[in-house]
Amino acid sequence: MSFQRRTSEKTTELTASVPVKLLTAGTAACFADFITFPLDTAKVRLQIQGEQPVRTVAMAPAINTPASLKLNPVPVPATQHVQYRGLVGTITTITRQEGFRTLYNGLSAGLQRQLCFCSIRLGLYDTVKSFYGSLLKENEAGLQIGTRILAGLTTGGAAVMIAQPTDVVKVRFQAATRSSTGRRYASTLEAYRTIHREEGVRGLWKGAVPNVGRNAIVNVAEIVCYDVVKDCLLLYAQMPNDIRCHFSAAVVAGLAATIVASPVDVVKTRYMNSPRGQYRGALDCAIRMGAKEGVAAFYKGFVPSFARLVSWNVVMWISYEQLKLVIFKQS
Repeated sequence: MSFQRRTSEKTTELTASVPVKLLTAGTAACFADFITFPLDTAKVRLQIQGEQPVRTVAMAPAINTPASLKLNPVPVPATQHVQYRGLVGTITTITRQEGFRTLYNGLSAGLQRQLCFCSIRLGLYDTVKSFYGSLLKENEAGLQIGTRILAGLTTGGAAVMIAQPTDVVKVRFQAATRSSTGRRYASTLEAYRTIHREEGVRGLWKGAVPNVGRNAIVNVAEIVCYDVVKDCLLLYAQMPNDIRCHFSAAVVAGLAATIVASPVDVVKTRYMNSPRGQYRGALDCAIRMGAKEGVAAFYKGFVPSFARLVSWNVVMWISYEQLKLVIFKQS
């Protein structure tokens, strides 16, 4: 089958209105989020591990020390207690110490995020891709990599600016432990109100800049990578357009997203979860984290992040492709 013929068939398959595309993408993403949410909670806990507070101690005065220099407090890093070790260990520890339901803390905000975020970044992807295709006029017989990348960056960045408050609330819920103080909310609605009251509108969009960068990159890695890999499997491997093809493309997309997005994701999580005034900005958070914990800190939670993104992509893409077969043909 030629690429042009297959592309034409794919286009006729996607003849659905924009609202239908948005709803279909959001539904598939919510289902994937529900299935993989415990992995996301484990990832967040591992990413924030290492943020020990700095305590001060009074230095004992030396003999003949001037009075003005006596008992000056000196900052000393608190001893870091490693509570979570690995994906399975983290999930086991959370379940044992805080109960199984804790793994789903922030699920409501997570589903709200997917309805806002994924419906835009995925639901509008084909529409935006067609728009850029008409502008760039890339060879329709090719893979149109430039068009796809621009569409992925655009929809990924735009989605964040709308869904950012839901992401902040989700991270706060997932990061909160039973022993934490002053950062627990009874509901997502209370969380929105409290953050707005204590931190203002900027608090709800805290970390928006690194999140725009992170999700634009993830969008390219996930959607564009899936789109290209799926087309290559259909064209060069002569694989039928079924679950096997969707599963294979989703695994590759999940791996690519994990590799490129982990550093930005760790900084985003740390910054969103930080108390007001702890960091001057996302860049300051990244610099201090690297200086204190080393380069490896940027890949904290890599295994659960990989497990979560791959499983999330598999569930989401298979669900989305199956929903398209049912919904798009009826719209």
